[in-house]
Amino acid sequence: MLSSSRVNAPALSIENFDVFNVMGVRLIDVPREDLADIVVQDARQHAKTLIVNANAHCMVLAQKSPWIRQLFQTADIAFCDGAGVQLASLFLVGRRLHRTTPPEWIGGVLEKLGSEASIFWLGGSQEAVVKAAQTYKQRYGSQIAGVRNGFFDATKGSPDSEAILQEINAAKPTFLFVNMGMPRQEKWLWDNWSRLPNTIAVTAGALVDHAAGTVRRPPRWVANLGLEWFVRLTREPKRLWKRYLIGLPVFGYHVLSWKIRNLLKRSDPKA
Repeated sequence: MLSSSRVNAPALSIENFDVFNVMGVRLIDVPREDLADIVVQDARQHAKTLIVNANAHCMVLAQKSPWIRQLFQTADIAFCDGAGVQLASLFLVGRRLHRTTPPEWIGGVLEKLGSEASIFWLGGSQEAVVKAAQTYKQRYGSQIAGVRNGFFDATKGSPDSEAILQEINAAKPTFLFVNMGMPRQEKWLWDNWSRLPNTIAVTAGALVDHAAGTVRRPPRWVANLGLEWFVRLTREPKRLWKRYLIGLPVFGYHVLSWKIRNLLKRSDPKA
């Protein structure tokens, strides 16, 4: 079971921002700039902070996986990552949540921290993870606490996972970027969070590929129009066709189901 270990809350605290339940998932409405400032403060305080994010794919998975909902409930920071979730929040709870992704704010955090920060990179291909670590060291001055590709047995208690936990605990990194894809990265953190040292763990998805330069983000205006999924699909159709061509209609179905459920609850005098 995860537990929050935030102590001595800084002047700018995540507790100051509104929290919403969107489709059974707890999300905090925090602007990108404030999120980055909180992470910088946590890093300088050597806090243990778990940061997760939700896109449409995550929301669909959460409908049938209680542990994902529990992960978001207990994470220190859980934010909206995707136009679909942003629209769903507006439709369901009347609030258009601030949206961001790890590649959009992590660079700014590391710029402020410089050599104060050390990073353990977990996930991605061996070539990508090594290049990402070296690129960030050159770009931001971040220290390399460790690198490990994502080709290992991520099962709880497996020899691979145990060895990685030992390595991370020995390194005591400021940041742990987990780039293993959803929901594998979330499950690994859910299983092992209590055994990790004070570190800022981020479910970073494709950050390793962005950092390594193997994948380029589309312009911000594309994301603002809610079309980033289409760009990703055209770039990686074999890997992502099921997530988007099947997953998005399923996501829409769940959004409507929640809307109907909420309307029925409001109309029920006993509710």
